[in-house]
Amino acid sequence: MQGDSSHFPARFWHMLDDGRIQCDVCPRDCKLHDGQRGLCFVRKREGDAMVLTTYGRSSGFCIDPIEKKPLNHFYPGSSVLSFGTAGCNLSCHFCQNWDISKSREWDRLCDQASPDELARAAAGRGCKSIAFTYNDPVIFLEYAVDAAKACHEAGIKTVAVTAGYIHPEARKEFFSTMDAANVDLKGFTEEFYHKLCAGHLQPVLDTLEYLVHETGVWTEITTLLIPGQNDSDEELSAMCDWIASHLGPDVPLHFTAFHPDWKMRNIPATPPSTLSRARQIALNAGLHHVYTGNVHDSEGGTTFCPACHAALIMRDWYNILDYRLTDDGHCPDCGKAIAGRFTHFNGAFGARRIPVHLHP
Repeated sequence: MQGDSSHFPARFWHMLDDGRIQCDVCPRDCKLHDGQRGLCFVRKREGDAMVLTTYGRSSGFCIDPIEKKPLNHFYPGSSVLSFGTAGCNLSCHFCQNWDISKSREWDRLCDQASPDELARAAAGRGCKSIAFTYNDPVIFLEYAVDAAKACHEAGIKTVAVTAGYIHPEARKEFFSTMDAANVDLKGFTEEFYHKLCAGHLQPVLDTLEYLVHETGVWTEITTLLIPGQNDSDEELSAMCDWIASHLGPDVPLHFTAFHPDWKMRNIPATPPSTLSRARQIALNAGLHHVYTGNVHDSEGGTTFCPACHAALIMRDWYNILDYRLTDDGHCPDCGKAIAGRFTHFNGAFGARRIPVHLHP
């Protein structure tokens, strides 16, 4: 580990004329006096510089199926070492990981691991990839980038699970070390982002277009559907039309079910019928791969060939029930190439979730 993890030099900031330091990682543009932290809580001004306070520190590690990220077209059936830190640069009232993302208690960061230790842990446990998840990795960019580089040296793929709320320069460095990303598109109106996330929609759309058109990062999208908030036919149609026209029909889209949590405990859980309705709207918009999540839905979990409509990967939640793709990702019936990253299928990791302790 490089130096004191509580004083790791941060990148992407500049000094303002009034003596404050502005953080340039995300569109929040936090302007800090000495000793102050950004809204994310982990980027802090110390003297005339900015530091990352969570370098080498984690809120825990688990081995998961890659489908849990969710990524259905990135080496299906493989296992992924998942970890996160604390804090977040958005303030979503419906956060499903609020105990981590909004933590201000450093005892949440119970595990320590250098980038090299993370790479060895993933390789030693047979994981195909490592996922920066639980809280948004863009706020611990320096740690994530160093860990990703160490993982690549060990032959481990890298995955970012992110809201995509990041400035262009930081975005370029962060995603240059990622092999795949699942971007959380939380809604499709500025009002939703402003009122329920304390952010803005356009930077997320910019990130999605950047990933799909300017990088080789495999990209999938997740939208958590909240009853009465972002699940209207009008909003879903607008979102799906935008994805089809700006990103293309092959970008997988996951609709997942909300459950009451944090500041939105008064809203009921998303009924399965809402997910099915949203999936049909997306298919009608021309999207090829649309999934439902957090529910048992065999059709909504299955990967279909966009040409002949054959069922190619059948899933129940995170379990793969049948796998028919060729090793190089083609439909065995019609020969259509399926968008994604595929290799020889040796059986699925399954729906297990295995906690990992790097320092017993």
